[in-house]
Amino acid sequence: MDKKNIPRKGLPENAKLVFKGVIFEVWQWEQKMFDGTNATFEKVWRFPTVEIIATVGDKILFEKQTQPDRDETVNLVSGRGDEGETPLESAKRELLEETGYISDNWNLILEHQMGTKVLHDIYYYVAKDCRKIQEPNLDAGEKIETKLITFEELIDLSQNPRFWVASQFVNILTEARYDEKKKENLRKSIFEE
Repeated sequence: MDKKNIPRKGLPENAKLVFKGVIFEVWQWEQKMFDGTNATFEKVWRFPTVEIIATVGDKILFEKQTQPDRDETVNLVSGRGDEGETPLESAKRELLEETGYISDNWNLILEHQMGTKVLHDIYYYVAKDCRKIQEPNLDAGEKIETKLITFEELIDLSQNPRFWVASQFVNILTEARYDEKKKENLRKSIFEE
């Protein structure tokens, strides 16, 4: 992955940036139609999100978070990637900023892109054997309380309407809730080498 720029997956090579915000970019391009005419097509690209399943012993770091634009949510340690960072670098930065923890043992367990008109990559990492080295360094718009939960409590989050995570991961948790083999495979991917 290019260190300078995050790839804008899902955009054609001839797409041109027409708006750049803090989180979103709008891209347009000329597209040949079936009748031979051209039309302007458009997609919105969003900076990637990283979600971290951070383990401390046999527990998982979990957050209760409030931001100025939404009520309290419950979630994994997570955040938005920045230009010039790989997804793993973003995950390490977010873990340290939001919790004060670090890990030397990272594993990407899921990557997916949401949407067709709004392009948004999401990366799920497991950070094993986390240890606290400092106090959290939160953004001005974050109120975060961290606590440790069990694997069973993580599975139960699939039923919590305040769980702020993409539906693909909720589906994995739901499948694990009802399928013992999938539950054991998920447990192994989180806690074992």
